[in-house]
Amino acid sequence: MRRFLLLPLIVLISCGPEKSDQDVSAYQKMEFQHESGKLPYRILLPENYDAEKAYPLVLVLHGAGERGDDNEAQLSYGADLFLQEDIREEYPAIVVFPQCPEEGYWANVKKEQFLLFFTFTFYPDGEPTPAMKILQGLIDDLTENYNIDSRRMYLGGLSMGGMGTLELVRRSPGTFAAAFAICGGAHPDTAPQLIGNPWWLFHGDSDMVVDYEHSQKMAAALKKAGGKVKFTTYEDVNHNSWENAFAEPELVPWLFSHSLE
Repeated sequence: MRRFLLLPLIVLISCGPEKSDQDVSAYQKMEFQHESGKLPYRILLPENYDAEKAYPLVLVLHGAGERGDDNEAQLSYGADLFLQEDIREEYPAIVVFPQCPEEGYWANVKKEQFLLFFTFTFYPDGEPTPAMKILQGLIDDLTENYNIDSRRMYLGGLSMGGMGTLELVRRSPGTFAAAFAICGGAHPDTAPQLIGNPWWLFHGDSDMVVDYEHSQKMAAALKKAGGKVKFTTYEDVNHNSWENAFAEPELVPWLFSHSLE
């Protein structure tokens, strides 16, 4: 479906809501070097981190507005959640926020804007983007250098990151115990390749950037393929549905309630 957009509104929504001013310095600045390029990332270790103990991994993918190389913008949305004292105490985990290059894209998606129209075309196959290749390399690097519980690796993302989440799960079968995608999308034909872990999809039904029907169709396709999927619709919410999703009190407990057999 094509959406009619006012150009000033595109700019406003792409910038998102006011970003949190919470201190995120607990996320250490790191950089991963790969043959396809470099990938800045921030990593939050559990309090009283014990290198001899295996921890869950939570990987969160940001949206298009946070791309770059400052190694800061990717913490704009969602990072606060994992800094909450009760979350850190009850769900100790290694939390990683990588940053996609300025001209990169997590998912293999054709994004088009013609005058006032904004569309996304999702592909069911094809080569991964350079950013996706580096991201896959980062996951390998993290599992090699940190004591990560391979049964409890979790993935999520918003907007472009929601699209990347759906694609990364497809390209890494059997890796993640649970995943969530906020205002994202993928080709419905990929659903049978995504049912190896439970899903929670979120989307505002008034989204004027990434059409609500993308998540709607994916939720239906996942259910039809026999997958476990929760789909939360936020009525009268535009593209910034991540505000609602990251405020869901059951999101973190839901993630950590799953593990691979």
